Amino acid sequence: MRLRASVVALGVGIAAVCTVPLVVSMTADAAPDVLLSRTHPVLASSAKDAARTGAMAVDGDVTTRWTSSTAAGTQWLRLDLGRSQAVTRVRLNWDKAYARAYRLQLSMDGATWTDIYRTQSGNGGADDLKNLRGSGRYLRLLATQRAWASGYSLFEMQAYGPGPASRTTPTTAPATVPPAATGLADPAKKELAFQLVSSAENSTLNWRGQFGYIEDIRDGRGYTGGIIGFCSGTSDMLAVVTEYTRRSPQNKLARYLPALRAVDGSASHAGLDPGFPAAWKAAAADPVFRKTQEDARDSMYFDPAVTLATADGVRALGQFAYYDAAVMHGMSGLRSIRSAALRVAKTPKQGGDETVWLGAFLDARVAEMRTEEAHSDVSRVETAQRVFLRTGNLDLDAPLTWHVYGDRFAVGS
Repeated sequence: MRLRASVVALGVGIAAVCTVPLVVSMTADAAPDVLLSRTHPVLASSAKDAARTGAMAVDGDVTTRWTSSTAAGTQWLRLDLGRSQAVTRVRLNWDKAYARAYRLQLSMDGATWTDIYRTQSGNGGADDLKNLRGSGRYLRLLATQRAWASGYSLFEMQAYGPGPASRTTPTTAPATVPPAATGLADPAKKELAFQLVSSAENSTLNWRGQFGYIEDIRDGRGYTGGIIGFCSGTSDMLAVVTEYTRRSPQNKLARYLPALRAVDGSASHAGLDPGFPAAWKAAAADPVFRKTQEDARDSMYFDPAVTLATADGVRALGQFAYYDAAVMHGMSGLRSIRSAALRVAKTPKQGGDETVWLGAFLDARVAEMRTEEAHSDVSRVETAQRVFLRTGNLDLDAPLTWHVYGDRFAVGS
């Protein structure tokens, strides 16, 4: 994953743009009497199965729970309070798979978040967090470091404030793309998205041939490798090897975990040379390693990017534009680009025109790319995504022809 220089890595597989101050008030210890959270709509970054979706964490039943997928990286649970609410207390009832490090955040628009609580020393059980201060329509639990390899599991999340509680319709839907805007949920379109990214990251449409790719492209992120360019300097390569080792403890990359932890956040190769590139290439022959890369790609970038794009009401082209931005800039970088676009246009969900919105989004993406020398060639936007937008191909229907970094690509007939 290629991140902006202004992004700070937070734990395994997570990056956040620190644009807002921490807002925490420790005033009177008065427990508010209005429960704001029960049966409100919930969106989760992932769910282990249909019986353990995000809605299970706000149903008032302490025997049900939300359980995330086991994929490495950050997981989150987002609650829609129906309107802007002051939140002064949050109670979390963890299962044994708790978060060692997590944040509670509020947002007015579901894109720009303000911390109201953070910890790096969670110990599970029941967390009763009082004396919080902040307002927003959306409350998010952002889990950044897990205590168990199985992911995160939460019996109940309760939010309190002065109220009144908004009336909403209960939801039990998992975090998936709604049928009305399937877009990249279509397997053929998802495959196309991977080909488009591979054309830019690897100069080929054959993304399945890139599991063993690894090199230092001198962009300040150390080694870049795998199907979407996991980097030794931006946490996601570390996350991939960590998860691979959990699935296959005797693999030949496991010995490099201490070095990967040490170089995370830098361009250093210390402890990785000379054997790490050869070990990475050799691991590509292992189906477990290949599956680990695919799962990491989906859980860290594809799924959350498409979920955000779908919530904004954009179709396949927009969903791909969000995903491609996440691959290069990280999810926090994607949100920053989206925030810049919101200053000049509205999303379709907000009543804006889809073509106008995507034009503003691509403008913001190009501006962001040009802040960094390694990304100053913006052809993956201007002679690819922008071309599709100008022809009105919002559904990414084949045939498609585009140019990236001087190479021509085509799919379909």
